[in-house]
Amino acid sequence: MIELPNVWAAPEWQTPAIAMVAALAAALAWGYLRAQVAPWVRWVGGALKLLAVVLLVLILLEPQRSDTKPVPGANLFVVLADNSQSLRVREAGSDATRGDRLKQQLAGDAEWLTRLAQDFDVRRYLFDRRTRPVAEFDELTADGTGSAIAGALESVARRYADRPSAGILLFTDGNATDLDGGSRDWTTLPPVYPVVLGADAAAKDLSVTRVTVSQTNFEAAPVNVAAEIVCHGYAGEDVAFELLDERQQRLERQVIAGVEDGKPFAVRFQVKPEAHGVAFYTVRGEGSGARGEGLGEATLENNVRFAAVDRGGGPYRVLYVSGRPNWEFKFLRRAVADDPEVALVGLVRIANREPRFKFRDRDGNANPLFGGFSEAGGEEVERYDEPVLVRLGTEDQNELKAGFPKSADELFRYDAVVLDDVEAEFFTADQQTLLQEFVGQRGGGLLMLGGQESFVKGKYDRTLVGEMLPVYVDRGGGANAEQAHRLDLTREGWLQPWVRVRSTEEEELKRLAEMPAFKTLNRVSAIKPGASVLARAKNEDGSVSPALVVQRFGRGRAAALLVGDVWRWHVGRKSHEDAEPARAWRQAVRWLVAETPKRVEASAERDEDDPNQPVRVLVKAFDEAYKPLDNAAVRVTVTPPDAEPIELAAEPVDATSGVYAATYVPRTAGPYRAEVVAAAADASEIGRRTIGWTAEPAADEFRTLTPNRALLERIAQETGGEVLELDALDEFVETLPNRKIPITEPVIYPVWHRWAMFFAVVGLLVCEWGLRRWKGLP
Repeated sequence: MIELPNVWAAPEWQTPAIAMVAALAAALAWGYLRAQVAPWVRWVGGALKLLAVVLLVLILLEPQRSDTKPVPGANLFVVLADNSQSLRVREAGSDATRGDRLKQQLAGDAEWLTRLAQDFDVRRYLFDRRTRPVAEFDELTADGTGSAIAGALESVARRYADRPSAGILLFTDGNATDLDGGSRDWTTLPPVYPVVLGADAAAKDLSVTRVTVSQTNFEAAPVNVAAEIVCHGYAGEDVAFELLDERQQRLERQVIAGVEDGKPFAVRFQVKPEAHGVAFYTVRGEGSGARGEGLGEATLENNVRFAAVDRGGGPYRVLYVSGRPNWEFKFLRRAVADDPEVALVGLVRIANREPRFKFRDRDGNANPLFGGFSEAGGEEVERYDEPVLVRLGTEDQNELKAGFPKSADELFRYDAVVLDDVEAEFFTADQQTLLQEFVGQRGGGLLMLGGQESFVKGKYDRTLVGEMLPVYVDRGGGANAEQAHRLDLTREGWLQPWVRVRSTEEEELKRLAEMPAFKTLNRVSAIKPGASVLARAKNEDGSVSPALVVQRFGRGRAAALLVGDVWRWHVGRKSHEDAEPARAWRQAVRWLVAETPKRVEASAERDEDDPNQPVRVLVKAFDEAYKPLDNAAVRVTVTPPDAEPIELAAEPVDATSGVYAATYVPRTAGPYRAEVVAAAADASEIGRRTIGWTAEPAADEFRTLTPNRALLERIAQETGGEVLELDALDEFVETLPNRKIPITEPVIYPVWHRWAMFFAVVGLLVCEWGLRRWKGLP
């Protein structure tokens, strides 16, 4: 294509040039008009030669073309290369990794880099979790544990915000580990030119993309570990998966036959931790697992995932208060005796208090027979006008010495309270207020069993305890022993793991059918709004009554078991058959205390948006009244995998009272434990808590091996760049000066010196000469 001039170096030759063109045109016209040829030959031949003559005459005017080019060294151009482990992937049919191909293109003697440096101030950077400048790309090692694409682009843009930037050349596969899937504004960046690393065709690979844990505190619902799997290149083959414990001992193995390429599927394991507390498990997959083979994959880094399970929060202390000795306490105590996480403390009344009276003679003096014969030990002698209580399972001789707790310090040391066969008058008004604060403020659990002096018969109507119950106790029958009642679960009950005892619906229905009929049922008028009926009693007359009802109350939870003779389920059963009733009791107690907070609560939160993915340990500390505690000293001791523990100091969070935080950045993959210890202002220990989490940077990096072209195209489109291929860098650098550059300078060059002008003149003359020879003209 001929470039038209826009500058004339010798405009004084304009008149002679016009004259010459006119003279030559007249001569051409006279010559062709004399020729005996067809008219079209005259016109075509004349036009060809005339155009050639015009181009030659223009030489006298010295035509020049003006343009712009980047001022050498005035504009920045950043070359940003991925240094993550994803560059270790080998494409199908190739022995070279992505990193090998990239290092070849980024070698110091690469022609495109040399040409780029002639026009621009080239800055070189490597990025993985963090971004760092390099002198040469020889430092590319492909060992980074993340691809913080967004963080790297924003970091470079901020660093050179006050400098003219021509663009960023981004070498990556587009699989960012610092994007949470939400939309991001890329328009504030300079032009980004992503260079795609990797082939679009999926290489052979087995990827454990995600592991989730579903757990409860209940024996009928063990820990469920679900792994999401995606395979490529294994169509129709068998793959195997193993669940390993912390000692890397195999707990379970599954072989999945005939998998489909690119179609996600799930593998589920069930495991019951051997001990309470924090435990870690590993899910590992291997291709062609039925034959024990695992070779040929693009990478093995994404074949393993970790799972953290926290089964500890105790020990939990449960206070059982009963108005008389009964069978329920016996079987409940026996059920939780083997549970190291539950400590049952009993306060059982064995004799009611007698009416207070004084015998006096006619002179007004007390009868010495009623006054006793000892002046000492007034506080030690049991008084006949107070109930006789028996304490069972106490930690020391002073616990519950004065009966039911009368202060928050005494009551709040427990996690749940069970009331059975005890009337409302047993508690003073202050004790009922304290019990309501225990549930609503402290977050404890309250369970009332259906004894003779419970609910309506216990006169809990218009009491603070009655306000917490999930049923109305203003009217209704008392404990009814006139007919048989059989238990059945409601829809809500089937959804609660702690209500079920057996693992399948069929087995659970069989269990309910085998349970004995109960004779004692407390009738209530209705359940309260927001309460849930989990079990109901089917009566002989065909009516249905609530049997197990629960609800939230403040920070805690309250439950009502309206059946008064659950002990019938235990009676007559052999020792090995008594496991199911005992399990039901343990699960009920575990549910009651499952959400009861301790004085020190801790959790771990990972910041997914941060390229380094730091873990923030949040600690909540409470005083003895379970109000937020300020001025506490909180220490967090983190134990990394195969490393020495590291102690951190948690600092108060300004926005929330009683909350403290410490930040830790995991450096290696594996399980992490953290022990939290909180102390009061007087240095006395408040409590301690152990939590755990896992770090899997490599697994996140290799979640998918195919390039994320959609992301790279969006970045290029929004920034005004262009997606490039690795083998097209030379062409890109040649065209780069013609793109939008911040700082340019004008450049003028002769048009005649260009090859296009020369070939145009020669081509016109050759065509005219050929036409003349064809038609026989001289």
